[in-house]
Amino acid sequence: MNSKDLRENLMTIGVTTLVIVVCLIILPKLLLGKSIDIDNLNEEGTTISQKTNPYITVEGNKKVEVYRSNTGKTEKIDLEDYIIGVVSGEMPISFEEEALKAQAVAARTYYFTKREEKCDIAKKGDICDTIHCQVYMNKKERKAQWDKKVADSNYKKLEKAVKETEGKVLAYNGEIIKYPQFFSTSSGKTENSEDVFVSAVPYLKSIESKGEEISPKFTGEKEITNLQFASLANKTYGANINSSNVQSNVKVLGRTEGGSIEKIQIGQAIIKGTEFRKLYDLSSANCELEFFKDKVKIKTKGSGHGVGMSQWGANVMAKEGKKYDEILKHYYSGVEIKKIKYK
Repeated sequence: MNSKDLRENLMTIGVTTLVIVVCLIILPKLLLGKSIDIDNLNEEGTTISQKTNPYITVEGNKKVEVYRSNTGKTEKIDLEDYIIGVVSGEMPISFEEEALKAQAVAARTYYFTKREEKCDIAKKGDICDTIHCQVYMNKKERKAQWDKKVADSNYKKLEKAVKETEGKVLAYNGEIIKYPQFFSTSSGKTENSEDVFVSAVPYLKSIESKGEEISPKFTGEKEITNLQFASLANKTYGANINSSNVQSNVKVLGRTEGGSIEKIQIGQAIIKGTEFRKLYDLSSANCELEFFKDKVKIKTKGSGHGVGMSQWGANVMAKEGKKYDEILKHYYSGVEIKKIKYK
Protein backbone atom coordinates (compact mmCIF):
# COMPACT_ATOMS: atom_id res chain seq x y z
CA MET A 1 0.00 0.00 0.00
CA ASN A 2 1.49 3.37 -1.02
CA SER A 3 1.49 6.46 1.20
CA LYS A 4 -1.41 8.04 -0.67
CA ASP A 5 -3.65 5.01 -0.10
CA LEU A 6 -2.62 4.93 3.56
CA ARG A 7 -3.58 8.57 4.05
CA GLU A 8 -6.96 8.01 2.39
CA ASN A 9 -7.66 4.96 4.57
CA LEU A 10 -6.73 6.83 7.75
CA MET A 11 -8.97 9.74 6.73
CA THR A 12 -11.86 7.35 6.07
CA ILE A 13 -11.38 5.70 9.46
CA GLY A 14 -11.28 9.12 11.18
CA VAL A 15 -14.48 10.34 9.52
CA THR A 16 -16.25 7.06 10.27
CA THR A 17 -15.20 7.25 13.94
CA LEU A 18 -16.45 10.84 14.22
CA VAL A 19 -19.81 9.89 12.69
CA ILE A 20 -20.18 6.99 15.13
CA VAL A 21 -19.37 9.22 18.13
CA VAL A 22 -21.84 11.88 17.00
CA CYS A 23 -24.53 9.25 16.47
CA LEU A 24 -23.93 7.77 19.91
CA ILE A 25 -24.40 11.17 21.53
CA ILE A 26 -27.13 12.76 19.42
CA LEU A 27 -29.15 9.89 17.95
CA PRO A 28 -30.56 8.58 21.26
CA LYS A 29 -31.85 12.06 22.09
CA LEU A 30 -33.45 12.43 18.65
CA LEU A 31 -35.08 9.00 18.90
CA LEU A 32 -36.44 9.85 22.34
CA GLY A 33 -37.72 13.18 21.12
CA LYS A 34 -35.41 15.19 23.36
CA SER A 35 -33.79 18.44 22.32
CA ILE A 36 -30.13 19.08 23.01
CA ASP A 37 -29.40 21.92 25.42
CA ILE A 38 -26.62 23.80 23.64
CA ASP A 39 -26.12 26.12 26.62
CA ASN A 40 -25.33 23.15 28.84
CA LEU A 41 -22.75 21.31 26.78
CA ASN A 42 -19.36 20.73 28.35
CA GLU A 43 -16.04 20.77 26.51
CA GLU A 44 -16.48 17.14 25.41
CA GLY A 45 -19.86 17.96 23.84
CA THR A 46 -21.94 16.00 26.35
CA THR A 47 -24.86 17.63 28.13
CA ILE A 48 -24.37 18.71 31.74
CA SER A 49 -27.34 17.79 33.94
CA GLN A 50 -29.09 20.51 35.91
CA LYS A 51 -27.77 18.88 39.08
CA THR A 52 -24.15 19.34 38.02
CA ASN A 53 -24.42 22.51 35.94
CA PRO A 54 -23.16 25.36 38.17
CA TYR A 55 -24.83 28.06 36.04
CA ILE A 56 -28.27 29.44 35.33
CA THR A 57 -28.65 31.37 32.10
CA VAL A 58 -30.74 34.56 32.10
CA GLU A 59 -31.50 37.22 29.54
CA GLY A 60 -30.37 40.81 29.93
CA ASN A 61 -27.36 42.39 31.59
CA LYS A 62 -25.95 43.23 35.02
CA LYS A 63 -27.89 46.46 35.43
CA VAL A 64 -30.71 46.98 37.94
CA GLU A 65 -33.37 49.63 37.42
CA VAL A 66 -34.33 50.59 40.96
CA TYR A 67 -37.08 53.08 41.80
CA ARG A 68 -35.89 55.56 44.45
CA SER A 69 -38.83 56.46 46.65
CA ASN A 70 -37.22 59.65 47.99
CA THR A 71 -36.77 61.20 44.53
CA GLY A 72 -39.49 59.47 42.52
CA LYS A 73 -36.89 58.59 39.88
CA THR A 74 -35.50 55.32 38.56
CA GLU A 75 -31.74 54.76 38.73
CA LYS A 76 -29.74 52.23 36.73
CA ILE A 77 -27.24 50.52 39.05
CA ASP A 78 -24.73 47.71 38.66
CA LEU A 79 -26.23 44.51 40.11
CA GLU A 80 -23.49 43.86 42.67
CA ASP A 81 -23.52 47.49 43.86
CA TYR A 82 -27.28 47.15 44.27
CA ILE A 83 -26.85 43.99 46.36
CA ILE A 84 -24.36 45.79 48.64
CA GLY A 85 -27.03 48.47 49.15
CA VAL A 86 -29.71 45.89 49.94
CA VAL A 87 -27.61 43.92 52.42
CA SER A 88 -26.72 47.19 54.14
CA GLY A 89 -30.40 48.06 54.44
CA GLU A 90 -31.73 44.63 55.40
CA MET A 91 -29.17 43.20 57.85
CA PRO A 92 -27.16 44.71 60.74
CA ILE A 93 -23.50 45.31 59.84
CA SER A 94 -22.53 43.75 63.17
CA PHE A 95 -23.66 40.35 61.89
CA GLU A 96 -21.13 37.66 60.94
CA GLU A 97 -19.70 37.73 57.43
CA GLU A 98 -21.24 34.36 56.50
CA ALA A 99 -24.68 35.66 57.51
CA LEU A 100 -24.12 38.74 55.32
CA LYS A 101 -23.16 36.44 52.44
CA ALA A 102 -26.35 34.41 52.90
CA GLN A 103 -28.36 37.65 52.84
CA ALA A 104 -26.56 38.72 49.65
CA VAL A 105 -27.53 35.51 47.84
CA ALA A 106 -31.15 35.75 49.02
CA ALA A 107 -31.33 39.42 48.00
CA ARG A 108 -29.83 38.73 44.57
CA THR A 109 -32.28 35.88 44.06
CA TYR A 110 -35.19 38.13 45.01
CA TYR A 111 -34.08 40.75 42.51
CA PHE A 112 -34.21 38.26 39.64
CA THR A 113 -37.82 37.42 40.53
CA LYS A 114 -38.67 41.13 40.25
CA ARG A 115 -36.85 41.39 36.94
CA GLU A 116 -39.43 38.92 35.60
CA GLU A 117 -42.38 40.29 37.56
CA LYS A 118 -41.82 44.03 37.92
CA CYS A 119 -42.69 45.85 41.13
CA ASP A 120 -46.06 47.57 40.65
CA ILE A 121 -44.96 50.79 42.38
CA ALA A 122 -41.56 51.05 40.68
CA LYS A 123 -43.04 52.86 37.67
CA LYS A 124 -40.68 51.93 34.83
CA GLY A 125 -38.14 50.26 37.10
CA ASP A 126 -37.63 46.63 38.07
CA ILE A 127 -37.85 47.03 41.82
CA CYS A 128 -38.41 49.67 44.54
CA ASP A 129 -36.11 50.56 47.42
CA THR A 130 -38.58 50.07 50.30
CA ILE A 131 -39.81 47.15 52.40
CA HIS A 132 -42.45 46.65 49.68
CA CYS A 133 -39.64 44.86 47.82
CA GLN A 134 -36.35 45.04 49.71
CA VAL A 135 -34.67 48.03 51.34
CA TYR A 136 -31.87 49.61 49.31
CA MET A 137 -29.48 52.39 50.37
CA ASN A 138 -26.65 53.73 48.24
CA LYS A 139 -23.12 54.08 49.58
CA LYS A 140 -23.49 57.71 50.61
CA GLU A 141 -26.81 57.13 52.38
CA ARG A 142 -25.55 54.09 54.24
CA LYS A 143 -22.24 55.60 55.40
CA ALA A 144 -24.01 58.74 56.61
CA GLN A 145 -25.84 56.63 59.21
CA TRP A 146 -22.66 55.13 60.65
CA ASP A 147 -20.07 56.66 62.92
CA LYS A 148 -17.35 58.15 60.71
CA LYS A 149 -14.72 56.10 62.53
CA VAL A 150 -16.19 52.81 61.33
CA ALA A 151 -18.02 53.82 58.15
CA ASP A 152 -15.21 52.82 55.78
CA SER A 153 -14.47 49.49 57.48
CA ASN A 154 -18.17 48.67 57.67
CA TYR A 155 -18.62 49.28 53.97
CA LYS A 156 -15.56 47.19 53.11
CA LYS A 157 -17.10 44.35 55.13
CA LEU A 158 -20.24 44.57 53.00
CA GLU A 159 -18.27 44.74 49.76
CA LYS A 160 -16.28 41.65 50.70
CA ALA A 161 -19.39 39.63 51.56
CA VAL A 162 -21.06 40.53 48.27
CA LYS A 163 -17.92 40.04 46.19
CA GLU A 164 -17.42 36.52 47.54
CA THR A 165 -20.95 35.55 46.45
CA GLU A 166 -20.89 37.49 43.17
CA GLY A 167 -23.60 36.37 40.76
CA LYS A 168 -24.85 33.57 42.99
CA VAL A 169 -28.54 32.78 43.40
CA LEU A 170 -30.78 30.10 44.89
CA ALA A 171 -32.20 27.47 42.53
CA TYR A 172 -34.71 24.66 42.82
CA ASN A 173 -35.11 22.05 40.07
CA GLY A 174 -32.71 24.02 37.89
CA GLU A 175 -34.61 27.32 38.08
CA ILE A 176 -34.15 30.47 40.15
CA ILE A 177 -36.53 30.27 43.09
CA LYS A 178 -39.38 32.77 43.07
CA TYR A 179 -39.84 33.18 46.80
CA PRO A 180 -36.54 33.65 48.67
CA GLN A 181 -38.40 34.90 51.74
CA PHE A 182 -36.51 36.16 54.78
CA PHE A 183 -37.49 37.84 58.02
CA SER A 184 -35.97 39.14 61.25
CA THR A 185 -36.39 36.62 64.07
CA SER A 186 -38.08 33.24 64.46
CA SER A 187 -39.75 31.86 67.56
CA GLY A 188 -37.40 28.88 67.42
CA LYS A 189 -39.05 27.41 64.36
CA THR A 190 -39.89 28.85 60.94
CA GLU A 191 -43.29 28.58 59.25
CA ASN A 192 -44.59 26.57 56.29
CA SER A 193 -45.37 28.93 53.41
CA GLU A 194 -48.97 27.70 53.14
CA ASP A 195 -49.62 28.69 56.76
CA VAL A 196 -48.69 32.31 56.06
CA PHE A 197 -49.12 32.94 52.34
CA VAL A 198 -51.45 31.46 49.73
CA SER A 199 -49.87 28.16 48.72
CA ALA A 200 -47.31 25.50 49.63
CA VAL A 201 -43.80 26.04 48.27
CA PRO A 202 -41.49 22.99 48.45
CA TYR A 203 -38.42 24.92 49.62
CA LEU A 204 -40.27 26.96 52.26
CA LYS A 205 -40.88 24.40 54.98
CA SER A 206 -41.05 24.77 58.75
CA ILE A 207 -37.65 23.97 60.28
CA GLU A 208 -35.91 24.49 63.60
CA SER A 209 -33.99 27.72 64.10
CA LYS A 210 -32.12 27.46 67.36
CA GLY A 211 -30.40 30.08 69.51
CA GLU A 212 -32.44 33.13 68.57
CA GLU A 213 -33.12 34.08 72.17
CA ILE A 214 -30.21 36.52 71.73
CA SER A 215 -32.29 38.62 69.35
CA PRO A 216 -33.82 41.75 70.93
CA LYS A 217 -36.95 40.91 68.94
CA PHE A 218 -37.29 37.34 70.20
CA THR A 219 -40.07 38.32 72.60
CA GLY A 220 -42.42 41.27 72.67
CA GLU A 221 -45.46 42.51 74.50
CA LYS A 222 -48.38 44.74 73.62
CA GLU A 223 -51.30 45.94 75.71
CA ILE A 224 -54.63 46.91 74.16
CA THR A 225 -57.64 48.20 76.05
CA ASN A 226 -60.76 46.05 75.85
CA LEU A 227 -62.50 48.94 74.13
CA GLN A 228 -59.80 49.17 71.43
CA PHE A 229 -59.70 45.39 71.01
CA ALA A 230 -63.46 45.15 70.50
CA SER A 231 -63.68 48.24 68.32
CA LEU A 232 -61.04 47.01 65.85
CA ALA A 233 -62.56 43.52 65.60
CA ASN A 234 -66.06 44.91 65.10
CA LYS A 235 -65.06 47.50 62.53
CA THR A 236 -62.88 45.18 60.45
CA TYR A 237 -64.59 41.81 60.76
CA GLY A 238 -68.04 42.41 62.24
CA ALA A 239 -67.18 40.44 65.39
CA ASN A 240 -70.11 41.89 67.36
CA ILE A 241 -68.38 42.01 70.76
CA ASN A 242 -68.07 44.77 73.35
CA SER A 243 -65.52 45.82 75.95
CA SER A 244 -67.29 43.91 78.73
CA ASN A 245 -67.21 40.46 77.08
CA VAL A 246 -63.89 40.30 75.24
CA GLN A 247 -62.42 37.34 77.14
CA SER A 248 -65.46 35.11 76.73
CA ASN A 249 -65.59 35.84 73.00
CA VAL A 250 -61.98 35.11 72.02
CA LYS A 251 -60.73 31.59 71.34
CA VAL A 252 -57.61 30.32 69.55
CA LEU A 253 -58.83 27.54 67.21
CA GLY A 254 -55.50 26.12 66.07
CA ARG A 255 -51.79 26.67 65.67
CA THR A 256 -49.36 26.13 62.82
CA GLU A 257 -46.38 23.78 62.81
CA GLY A 258 -44.22 26.79 63.61
CA GLY A 259 -46.34 27.70 66.64
CA SER A 260 -48.23 30.71 65.31
CA ILE A 261 -51.97 31.18 65.58
CA GLU A 262 -53.55 29.48 62.57
CA LYS A 263 -57.12 30.60 63.23
CA ILE A 264 -58.77 32.56 66.01
CA GLN A 265 -62.42 33.24 66.77
CA ILE A 266 -63.40 36.72 67.90
CA GLY A 267 -67.13 36.86 68.52
CA GLN A 268 -68.90 36.03 65.26
CA ALA A 269 -65.71 36.27 63.20
CA ILE A 270 -63.13 33.55 62.51
CA ILE A 271 -59.91 34.96 61.08
CA LYS A 272 -56.42 33.75 60.21
CA GLY A 273 -53.49 34.30 62.53
CA THR A 274 -51.86 36.48 59.88
CA GLU A 275 -54.97 38.67 59.84
CA PHE A 276 -54.97 38.84 63.63
CA ARG A 277 -51.34 39.96 63.57
CA LYS A 278 -52.13 42.71 61.08
CA LEU A 279 -55.30 43.79 62.89
CA TYR A 280 -53.47 44.52 66.15
CA ASP A 281 -50.12 45.46 64.59
CA LEU A 282 -48.18 42.64 66.26
CA SER A 283 -44.56 41.74 65.56
CA SER A 284 -45.53 38.08 65.12
CA ALA A 285 -48.55 35.79 64.81
CA ASN A 286 -46.88 33.48 67.32
CA CYS A 287 -48.48 34.89 70.43
CA GLU A 288 -50.36 34.26 73.66
CA LEU A 289 -53.25 36.35 74.99
CA GLU A 290 -53.81 37.31 78.62
CA PHE A 291 -57.09 38.94 79.63
CA PHE A 292 -57.53 41.49 82.38
CA LYS A 293 -60.44 43.55 83.64
CA ASP A 294 -59.88 46.43 81.25
CA LYS A 295 -57.20 45.26 78.81
CA VAL A 296 -55.71 42.44 76.74
CA LYS A 297 -51.99 41.69 76.97
CA ILE A 298 -50.51 39.99 73.89
CA LYS A 299 -47.09 38.34 74.28
CA THR A 300 -45.31 37.59 71.01
CA LYS A 301 -42.39 35.36 70.03
CA GLY A 302 -40.28 36.22 67.01
CA SER A 303 -40.57 39.08 64.56
CA GLY A 304 -41.80 38.97 60.98
CA HIS A 305 -43.84 36.56 58.88
CA GLY A 306 -41.67 33.59 59.85
CA VAL A 307 -41.19 32.08 56.37
CA GLY A 308 -37.80 31.28 54.83
CA MET A 309 -34.53 32.49 56.32
CA SER A 310 -34.45 33.97 59.78
CA GLN A 311 -31.78 36.68 59.73
CA TRP A 312 -30.97 36.31 63.41
CA GLY A 313 -30.99 32.55 63.00
CA ALA A 314 -28.55 32.90 60.11
CA ASN A 315 -26.25 34.92 62.34
CA VAL A 316 -26.42 32.28 65.08
CA MET A 317 -25.43 29.61 62.55
CA ALA A 318 -22.57 31.80 61.29
CA LYS A 319 -21.31 32.25 64.86
CA GLU A 320 -21.30 28.46 65.16
CA GLY A 321 -18.97 28.24 62.16
CA LYS A 322 -21.49 27.44 59.43
CA LYS A 323 -20.77 28.76 55.92
CA TYR A 324 -23.27 30.80 53.93
CA ASP A 325 -24.24 27.88 51.69
CA GLU A 326 -24.98 25.71 54.73
CA ILE A 327 -27.12 28.49 56.18
CA LEU A 328 -29.10 28.89 52.97
CA LYS A 329 -29.64 25.17 52.49
CA HIS A 330 -30.88 24.92 56.08
CA TYR A 331 -33.57 27.54 55.63
CA TYR A 332 -34.50 26.79 52.01
CA SER A 333 -35.18 23.06 51.73
CA GLY A 334 -33.69 21.26 48.74
CA VAL A 335 -32.15 24.29 47.02
CA GLU A 336 -28.87 24.57 45.14
CA ILE A 337 -26.64 27.61 44.76
CA LYS A 338 -25.88 28.49 41.15
CA LYS A 339 -24.20 31.35 39.33
CA ILE A 340 -25.86 33.66 36.85
CA LYS A 341 -24.70 33.53 33.23
CA TYR A 342 -26.08 36.14 30.81
CA LYS A 343 -27.19 35.37 27.25
